[in-house]
Amino acid sequence: MAQHQRDRLFLEAALVGLGQKLTEITAKIAEIKARLGGTARAVSRSTQPKRRTMSASARARIGAAQRKRWAALKRQKPASAKPSAPKIRHMSAEARKRIAASQRKRWAEIKSKKAKS
Repeated sequence: MAQHQRDRLFLEAALVGLGQKLTEITAKIAEIKARLGGTARAVSRSTQPKRRTMSASARARIGAAQRKRWAALKRQKPASAKPSAPKIRHMSAEARKRIAASQRKRWAEIKSKKAKS
């Protein structure tokens, strides 16, 4: 427990120190950007790729093709009235007794090993 506590304190101190370094570096970056005459917002926008636009007719063609695909898919599969629920498998009483007996045996072995050591 003491080792764990020391590790935690060490990591917390490292986190505080790195946080201070981060604020210093962030301030220096802001100072350099101010000297260059740009802001972080202007720099980040210029590095982002331009989004591609799609014409209304292209969107309409894509939508029509998708509707056609869905219609063909629905024609192939007749819709069933109610989806059948998955069958629930039940375990027999005999199977439960066997499993319980094997678990008791396993735990008895574990407890006997523990008592020996």
